[in-house]
Parts: sequence; C-alpha cells; structure tokens
Amino acid sequence: MKNLIFIFLIILWACNKENEPNNNVETSHISYFGFTLIDTYWDDPTDSNTKTNYLNEVSDFSNIADILVLGPSDNIIESLNQMNAVDVKSILHLSDLFFEVTGTNSPSGLKYSLRLDFESRWDKFVQTNNLQDNKNLVQAFYIGEEPTWNGISFNELQMASSLIKSSIPDIPILIIEAYPVIEQLEVPGSIDWVGFDHYAVKDPENNPQFLNEFHLLKSKLSNEQQKIVLVMDTHYIPSLHGTYGHIALEDMADVANSYYNLAKKEPKVIAILGYFWPSGFDNLEAIGARNMPLFIKENYIRIGKEITLKK
Repeated sequence: MKNLIFIFLIILWACNKENEPNNNVETSHISYFGFTLIDTYWDDPTDSNTKTNYLNEVSDFSNIADILVLGPSDNIIESLNQMNAVDVKSILHLSDLFFEVTGTNSPSGLKYSLRLDFESRWDKFVQTNNLQDNKNLVQAFYIGEEPTWNGISFNELQMASSLIKSSIPDIPILIIEAYPVIEQLEVPGSIDWVGFDHYAVKDPENNPQFLNEFHLLKSKLSNEQQKIVLVMDTHYIPSLHGTYGHIALEDMADVANSYYNLAKKEPKVIAILGYFWPSGFDNLEAIGARNMPLFIKENYIRIGKEITLKK
C-alpha cells in the first residue's frame, strides 16, 4: 500500500511539473535588454558632476547600450572596447552620419534628407573604426530617427540601409518610428529590426490603441526574418505621464511589467530598449530610470537580468 501511495505522489509531482510555467521558454526569443542615452554626450542635469557615459551603472543587467556617432571622423573604438569588457554590445546611432535637416515639410516639423555624400561619410567611418574587424563589438546600426515622422522617404531609407548591408551584412539595422505615422511606414527589406515609440501608456499589454499600433507595426514588416524591438517607457514627465497619461510615479514598475509581459507574448520581439536612463532629456522635469524610486529601479534590474541571464 505504501508503494502505491509513493507511486501516486511521484505521478502527481510529475503532472504538476508539466503544468508549471517555463520562464525560459517564455523569454527565450528576447535576446537583448538595455537603455538609451548611455554613451550619447548627455549629461544628467541632476548630477553635481559632469557625466555622459553611464555604462558602469547598467552593465550588470544590460547586454546592449547605445553610442552616438556625429560624424565620419568619430573614433569610437575605445567606447566599443569598454562595452565589450563588461559583456555589452553597442547600438550605434548613425542618423547624423547619413541624414541632415533640409526643411520643415514633415509631420515632426523638421524635414530630414539623405546627405549627398552619405557613401563617402560611411566609408570613412568604417575605416576610422576598422569596423570590418570590430564588427563583433556592434549589435545593431540605428539609422533614421523616426524616419517617416521626420520626412525621410522610403527610397532614402533604403539607400542608406542597403549601403550598410552591402559592406557589413551580418549586423542588424534598426529603425524606430513614431506612433502617429506607423500607417505610412514602409520598411525596406534591408532593415532587420523595427520598433516604435509611444509613451505615457499605463498598461500597453492591454491598451487597445497601443495594441493596434503594435499589430500595425507587425503588418509593416516586409520579410519573415525581420524582428521587433519593443521600446519600454522608463522615464517620467509629470505633465505627460501624470496629467495626460494618468500615471503616478509609483506606477512605473507596473508599466515596465506590462511592456515585459507583452514582449513575452510576441515571438517577434528580439529586444527591449528602455527610453531612457539619465534624467532631463526631452524635458527638464523628466525623471530617467536611474533616478526612479529604488523599487522601480530594482524592477528594471530584475527584468534585465532575466533577459540577459546576468547574475
């Protein structure tokens, strides 16, 4: 009789184990996590000392971080190596390398156009940083800041991304679009990762408007290999998040969890990027992730470690 009870308990335990959620399977498609404004010349105005590189603050729970490139002569090799030393790969902001303001005829009010000398600028940047040999230090090339929103045509975006792809084909190219113009977005086949930004949404996982935008973005992908980067809202502006979004500061942990839950549900999501880490960007009152209440920061750290598997 005791043997029968023991066998029954073993079977019951096995059945329960089968029904337990497998978090590894849930998040296995999300490979990258990090924050923006890490090495982009931005000095958090809440600091008493000048600081524009926040790698040491995020490296324990991130595996991607951004570096801003302003011109073809920018030498970023030291920054790339610093990130690599702490198991973080870079996302290079290349918009200024390829595009310039040429007018005001765009939804944003600033019209960006492809530079006439974009090919020579790219070639010089590649040579300056020996990117052919250092490509293993780069995770993605980010081009065309909100391209449709800023008046960049499909042909211009395609020309820029095709040039990059022809010279360094194995590094993903990323674009992030503004949510009001997702309907007009056209994604060249040479783009690998696509995202959009919409902030002050309290529960994106269940918000009908946000989900409609998310699924609309998915419909804009032009091939099966393209992936989605989910831009997580990790900053807080009282007039935007509070007054407009009806989000209290202490709600930002729940906001992050909602983004994370949505990412876990969608196999196309390959990365989560928190916008943004230091304070004061876009608005002097903006609280960045680094200055959130401790329990909210700890929640970002938990999510980052679950994705990056950093202990």
